[in-house]
Amino acid sequence: MQEVWGYRPCLWKIVLVGLGTLCSGGLLLLLLYWLPQWGIKGTCTQTSLRDAHTLLLRTTVGTRHSIIYFTHHSTKYYWNDVMQNFEFYRGLEDVKLSCSSIHSDHSSGLSKTLQKYRRLFFGDNEIAVRVPSLFKLLIKEVLNPFYIFQLFSVALWSAEDYYYYASAIVLMSVISIATSLYTIKKQYVMLHDMVAAHSVVRVSMCRGNKETEEAMSTELVPGDVISIPANGMIMPCDAVLIHGNCIVNESMLTGESVPVTKTGLPSSGDEATSSYSIEEHKRHTLFCGTHVIQTRFYTETLVRSILYPKPTDFKLYRDAYLFLLCLVGLAGIGFIYTIVLSIMNKVPAKTIIVESLDIITITVPPALPAAMTAGIVYAQRRLKRAGIFCISPQRINMCGQLNLVCFDKSDATKESLVGSTFVACMVTCHSLTKIDGKLSGDPLDLKMFGATGWILEEPTEEETALHNPIMPTVVRPPQHTVPEANQNDPLTLNMSCEIGIVRQFPFSSALQRMSVVVRRLGEKHMDAYLKGAPEVVASLCKQHTVPQTFTDTLETYTRQGFRVIALAHRQLESKLSWHKVQSLSRDLIESNMEFLGLIIMQNKIKPETAGVLHELQQANIRTLMVTGDNMLTAISVARDCGMVRAHERVIIADAVPPKDFYPASITWHYTENPAPTVKGSQEQSYHFAVSGRAFAVIMEHFPQLVQKLVLRATVFARMAPDQKTQLVDVLQSIDYIVGMCGDGANDCGALKKAHSGISLSELEASVASPFTSSTSNISCVPSLIREGRAALITSFCVFKFMALYSIIQYLSVTLLYSILSNLGDFQFLFIDVAIILIIVFTMSLNPAWKELVWRRPPSSLISGPLLCSVLTQILTCLAFQVLAFLLVRQQSWYETWTPQSDCNLLGLQHPALPKNIKNYENTTLFYISSFQYLSVAVVFSKGKPFRQPSYKNWLFMLSCIALYTFLFLILLCPVPAIDSFLDITVCVCVYTESIDRWGSSFLSWLFCRRNKSSKMRYLHLTMELQDDADWPPRPFTVTYASSPQSHISAL
Repeated sequence: MQEVWGYRPCLWKIVLVGLGTLCSGGLLLLLLYWLPQWGIKGTCTQTSLRDAHTLLLRTTVGTRHSIIYFTHHSTKYYWNDVMQNFEFYRGLEDVKLSCSSIHSDHSSGLSKTLQKYRRLFFGDNEIAVRVPSLFKLLIKEVLNPFYIFQLFSVALWSAEDYYYYASAIVLMSVISIATSLYTIKKQYVMLHDMVAAHSVVRVSMCRGNKETEEAMSTELVPGDVISIPANGMIMPCDAVLIHGNCIVNESMLTGESVPVTKTGLPSSGDEATSSYSIEEHKRHTLFCGTHVIQTRFYTETLVRSILYPKPTDFKLYRDAYLFLLCLVGLAGIGFIYTIVLSIMNKVPAKTIIVESLDIITITVPPALPAAMTAGIVYAQRRLKRAGIFCISPQRINMCGQLNLVCFDKSDATKESLVGSTFVACMVTCHSLTKIDGKLSGDPLDLKMFGATGWILEEPTEEETALHNPIMPTVVRPPQHTVPEANQNDPLTLNMSCEIGIVRQFPFSSALQRMSVVVRRLGEKHMDAYLKGAPEVVASLCKQHTVPQTFTDTLETYTRQGFRVIALAHRQLESKLSWHKVQSLSRDLIESNMEFLGLIIMQNKIKPETAGVLHELQQANIRTLMVTGDNMLTAISVARDCGMVRAHERVIIADAVPPKDFYPASITWHYTENPAPTVKGSQEQSYHFAVSGRAFAVIMEHFPQLVQKLVLRATVFARMAPDQKTQLVDVLQSIDYIVGMCGDGANDCGALKKAHSGISLSELEASVASPFTSSTSNISCVPSLIREGRAALITSFCVFKFMALYSIIQYLSVTLLYSILSNLGDFQFLFIDVAIILIIVFTMSLNPAWKELVWRRPPSSLISGPLLCSVLTQILTCLAFQVLAFLLVRQQSWYETWTPQSDCNLLGLQHPALPKNIKNYENTTLFYISSFQYLSVAVVFSKGKPFRQPSYKNWLFMLSCIALYTFLFLILLCPVPAIDSFLDITVCVCVYTESIDRWGSSFLSWLFCRRNKSSKMRYLHLTMELQDDADWPPRPFTVTYASSPQSHISAL
């Protein structure tokens, strides 16, 4: 938990804040609402946490039975007198109970008295999603700084009689607020209904006197013991499974749709002496909301993550705020300029105040938040059509900056190659179960069990209810599979017997193994079977049963990329009964095993995998393999899929912890000699490979090498889930933008920690990661990065356009202020609605480019190229506006505006409220700035290499063409109604002269082609005769034929 400061009210500070609020007209109170930490420091004095009345993280503070606590983000923190700090209560983990003590001291339940006492502190056991009233939501939304600024702007524009534009802004704000309130209210109601439908159920609670009573799940407190019915139930809380087995589906938590088998908490052995931990004992923990074979559930963690999402910190957003501060500074300069200029021209005080504040509202673009959101919304829709679902839209932009992606090797498809004679172990040592009559479970177990052809039968609910012991799952061979010739073979007969699975120890990532206890039909003893990583299984077997060639054989197969699983067996004592087996520790059963052999599985790389990885590498995106498989297998697969090229060397970092008097050490092993190295690529010709055990040692004992190692490490094998999270954290510490792609089962922490986590799941959404792909291969990764790059470039384009829009308008208004003029109400309306809104929402529609290019889009607005482009456009626009402003005043037809000018134009006798709007400077700057908005939009709407070209965005092109056409139309062919609406000043004689002169010249140049020489002689002769003044001959002239050169003489 982060550091907390305590405060208590201070009377004199409260009085000062009250006076400041009155003097500022309530603005100080509004500021303290936006910055609550200032409000606490401004009204309170710091004190000890024990005596504190207010905390910086405080939501509600109260005291019950001398227990001081506060609630933050639906999590309760209580005061610990020993630690002198507030702590989060986690339950059994806080009291550090051992697994055995949970069985002995806490498995009988609570008495009613103790249960009522605990309810005083813990309250009701429910996920409280309170739906706020519309009034509260409205107040919270309206008090947003953006809407306060809008309110200020509308009040100012109304004071200037800009009612139409002010009304348009009010209408846009009302629609925006109403849409936001409707969306937020709908989300709250949906979340409340979902949680309410699944969080309150009836449960059977066990009391200390061995009685049971029915109660609502809201009455549960930590320490209660409940009974799970045979047909399953929705878990109303996190609970430790004390007795029995459960099959649950945790797909919404992990993204893994395979049901998980939960077993009872160990009551004996070494594991029973360890303190209970949710992370270490998650195979014995039922999480809130899970339902046996139920795919929809809503856990407290999920609900809390929806109500209080993790904030994203991206450089683009930080730079955007800095840029807005620059605009505010520019507005301050305009504010001072307006005041000074107005005083020099002896403008009334009211006009000075209104116009100086007006320049502030012009400089900060009001539609910026909506414009920046549009590109992300469009990208999210395109991702959804591609089968990629997103629960954190702000992370789409982060995907555009990914330069490293970690892959779990679960993308490989496993296929059994080798049969074996130890079928009994293959058909029993698994976690398969039947759901709706169909086998379900780990894909590897399904392949292995399917290769045997055996049949799995589970007891029905009626059979389980009739017997006190849980009926075992039975596996048997298919009928008519034993040839007659082999019916007398004792081994064949023995192998054909039905086998019952008496107890199961599920697979553990930390232990890298699983085991079962079984009994054959007709046998008096039980057998234990073990399956897991070869090196782990071999260490648990009697040494004389492990072949001497074990290490060489294992290395041979793993180098070829095969996945190798070892099997072992042990015959248990005949005196062991069913009840005694249930209480035996796992360590006791998984010892003194007899090695059976190896199962060889081939990791076939999916057809699209190599192409996807090559595409990422071509795009300068580094790829890593983070897997739980054997080291040599992982290296082989990395070579096959192209992560490690043929000529590149792999260096295995094998680290061991300190032992006896020897310190921790790292041994560097080089793999086989690669192909000849390409000349000039020596520095890029090696990769590190690290195992999970070595990674833990290096993190603890060699912290100075960690960053150097991960910089060139490509393969991470035998990695535990928490180590994957640590790896992502280390990569982020050296400024990599990290993506993580996994199935969600063992990658939850890494998927959440990464900048962009992609879960390969059939579900539409998973709390395990921001993105969930419905496709079961990694082809979704390039698609996500392409859309991320397109969305990021769109954000840059929109931000630059909106910044230029405000600056162009700022320049126009500043120039007009110099002659005590301004843009008209409908001119503002036309620019902001007809031009800006249409352009900004259509320029964001460009889809992503079809290829990933080598370079990545920029991540910062404060960079040389971007600032250069913005400043160049600003200077260009300034130059054209100033030039046009000066040139129009030098024309012969120019007239200086006077109050009588509007009367002459409108046919009035006396001006009512003279406004210097309809003048030549205004009209000139209106046209110039309108064309500048469009040209800037075209310039900043970038296409390749991150987005499709703008000409393919037909809505944007149509909008630009339509607006250009409209502006040219009213410029060249004035329409009185439009000119009057937009307060445009037109000089008819000038327009007529210009059109006649320039129009006739243009038409003559375009259509008058008689000056061109013709290919036809008669046409050529006709044109010559038209220019001949002596043809046709004059009357009474004679043409003589005798002279060499014919001539005509008069009579």
